Amino acid sequence: MARRPRSGPGRGWLLRLVIAFAFAQGAVSMARPAVSYRALALGADEAAVGVIAGVYALLPLFAAVPLGRRTDHGRCAPLLPLGVLLISGGCALSGLVSSLPAMAAWSGVMGLGHLCFVIGAQSIVARQSAPDQQDRDFGHFTIGASLGQLVGPVAAGALISGQGGALGRTSALALLVSAGVCALALTSLWRIEHRRTADARPRAAGKVPVRTILGARGVPAGILISMAVLSATDILTAYLPVVGEHRSIAPATVGLLLSLRAAATIACRLVMTPLLRLLGRRALLTGSCLIAGLLCAAVALPVPVPVLAAVLAVLGFCLGVGQPLSMTTVVRAAPDAARSTALALRLTGNRLGQVAAPAGAGLIAGAVGVAAPFVLLGAGLIGAAGLGLRGEGRTRPAPEPVGPGADRAPAGPGAECPGGGRSPGPRGGGAVSGRSNRRSAP
Repeated sequence: MARRPRSGPGRGWLLRLVIAFAFAQGAVSMARPAVSYRALALGADEAAVGVIAGVYALLPLFAAVPLGRRTDHGRCAPLLPLGVLLISGGCALSGLVSSLPAMAAWSGVMGLGHLCFVIGAQSIVARQSAPDQQDRDFGHFTIGASLGQLVGPVAAGALISGQGGALGRTSALALLVSAGVCALALTSLWRIEHRRTADARPRAAGKVPVRTILGARGVPAGILISMAVLSATDILTAYLPVVGEHRSIAPATVGLLLSLRAAATIACRLVMTPLLRLLGRRALLTGSCLIAGLLCAAVALPVPVPVLAAVLAVLGFCLGVGQPLSMTTVVRAAPDAARSTALALRLTGNRLGQVAAPAGAGLIAGAVGVAAPFVLLGAGLIGAAGLGLRGEGRTRPAPEPVGPGADRAPAGPGAECPGGGRSPGPRGGGAVSGRSNRRSAP
């Protein structure tokens, strides 16, 4: 009786996925501030920097749902090397071109590659993790992103220096190096997705309508919370260099500040399991978004660098909660045959925020000042805290008769089987084990 078809032999696949994600995200985190500095060197103003940052998310905005549909009915792994190649190409060509429109275009290619990688990787985690381990595995998966966000800005800050023409050359060098860093992710992309996991996927008779997915209780809240958290992270990455220029903070110091934020996010995700046990999902989501909103607005204050570092450290810890928990929220609430599409819709929301937030931030910064966008982001995070109070779709009946039962999985790790295996109730954990664990049986 096969009891471990999703996990495969050990958890090496998750470690390799985290390593690959760390390289890919490190390259993107290195390239994003480098693109901002290069655009400034080419004569861009604050509004133009915001538009270029927004184009990064424009192509993914239209590609996310089709990629999710494809992944729901096929393998996820091919998206990973495709994403790496697109990120590397976008980074390299952003450093070689010398016009702002061309930089914006290649920034969009970079964003498309990041989307391909993330959809494939998140879908693999959702498929190969036991339901009661999804919070932990998504938390570990996002550590890869945080590691990349930790190292990338420091490397960019170390490479970028000078003014005028020198700034243009050093930012171009940072973009070329980021392309090489991303290519290293290919060395870890082996035996990530298990064939029997893909073969065991339930085949739906047709596509689950997007309206049905968005109508599942918990999916819209997960999407909006993720959008608010990622927009805050994205604006911090793209606009802290602009704030640094206005406050005479050196690029190397800005890189260290961004990496401090990422280190705090890693610390949060390492202790997420005990935090969930201590506070519960709803309180943790709500409290972290509320505190993050207040601290994000505090970035607008003209405080000394040590105070700014302390604010960013606590802010980074709070921002570490939203992404992994919103992934689990969406996966648990969505129909079993449309989980990848639901994750893609979540990423579409993320990219929509990444298009609107930087462009809006650029307009606000140009009209009011470079600190004003952080106040807007703070308001968005406080709104996300209100969504966290509404809770998840824990009581929603399963819309599909097959699958791992979806959102409860009361049993311990080896207790689920593809297609909705049964799990013994006595080993169930916590308050969520009260639902019947047989409802997803074929």
